[in-house]
Amino acid sequence: MKNQTEKKGPLDGIRILDLSTMIAAPYGATLLGDFGAEVIKIEMPGKGDTLRGMGPFKGDEPLRWPTMARNKKSLTLDLHDEAGQNILKQLVAKSDVVIENFRPGTLENWNVGYEDLKKVNDNLIMIRVTGYGQTGPYSHKAGFGTPATAFSGFTYLHGFTDRPPISPSFSLVDYITGIHVAFATTTALYHRDATEDGVGQYVDMGLYETVFRMMEFLVTDYDQNGIIKERSPGLSGHSSPAGTFQTKDGHWVVLVTSSDRTFDRLAEAMDRKDMLTDERFHTNAVRLQHFELTNGIVADWVKTKNRDELQKHLDDFGVPISPINSIEDIFNDQQFKARENIVEVEHPRLGKMKMPGIVPKFSETPGSIRNIGPDLGANNEEVLIEIIGLTEEEIEDLKNKKII
Repeated sequence: MKNQTEKKGPLDGIRILDLSTMIAAPYGATLLGDFGAEVIKIEMPGKGDTLRGMGPFKGDEPLRWPTMARNKKSLTLDLHDEAGQNILKQLVAKSDVVIENFRPGTLENWNVGYEDLKKVNDNLIMIRVTGYGQTGPYSHKAGFGTPATAFSGFTYLHGFTDRPPISPSFSLVDYITGIHVAFATTTALYHRDATEDGVGQYVDMGLYETVFRMMEFLVTDYDQNGIIKERSPGLSGHSSPAGTFQTKDGHWVVLVTSSDRTFDRLAEAMDRKDMLTDERFHTNAVRLQHFELTNGIVADWVKTKNRDELQKHLDDFGVPISPINSIEDIFNDQQFKARENIVEVEHPRLGKMKMPGIVPKFSETPGSIRNIGPDLGANNEEVLIEIIGLTEEEIEDLKNKKII
């Protein structure tokens, strides 16, 4: 596969052991791998990460795996067995970071918890992701993204008032947590390596906490005003006008005016400067009091224009608007192409396939896609021989004992 760049990423030289499964923590490790970290994914022999069995598929081929596990090496290792635990400790001694998402106490039961691993590498950073964190009365509970989203308060806000709350249509909180994993890892590495008193440490996060952190408006409004925000579509309660509108030719667009200056431009674009002096519309605070009326005026105006005409007109006036893109729209969009948001890679069985590109873009040390998600155990010999120094005979013995 052709690399996007031959330059080394900013995390070149950092070795990460990814013990985690599914989406949240592995996604964080993938982001770190995109920017040059060596990521060794440790999987159960014969089984592998459960994400390998998650759809969508093309035939028997999982389509998420190539992207979710890109820039990683696959090492099979049974951590239930003492021999597997010893190999992990040898790897830890030569690594910087361990990322894991087992239930609290699981790694400790296998003699590879943080305190155990710290004995072989005092500079180790361990990122620990669970549903509810390592502490608290719920720490023992199983944690998955959709329940964590509901627990955080996020799901309560979404949907129509006359219908049940709705969950996101994909694993949003898992990906948000993955970004926190990457953020926490680089922050801990900076503290360890760039500060005078830097040390290794472990980082503890619950899935629900990462999305809850994003909802400061919910906390302060309840604390100061006693408001329990109920579910509603769009940005009601924050900005007016805001929402989803249908164009003359039947397309859907999103339009929002998050500041009074933006609304001023919208009013001018609609040829409704009279709204700028009308006591019902002249500030965002009063427009929120007349939200349905304001949105209705905008909706009626939007219906007088076709989508492309509307887009150009509002772009000219500096009003934020976007079509609601399907994935087909995205594949054909010039902005996505110009930014290389979708790239083409080689798959050993599927041939050419597309996946999301690297985000964000570094001017001097850009990220790269060096390999797609590996087959199970594809890098066993490479890791065990080159890093630990095992012989081929020792590796064969481990295979026979189903340790790898």
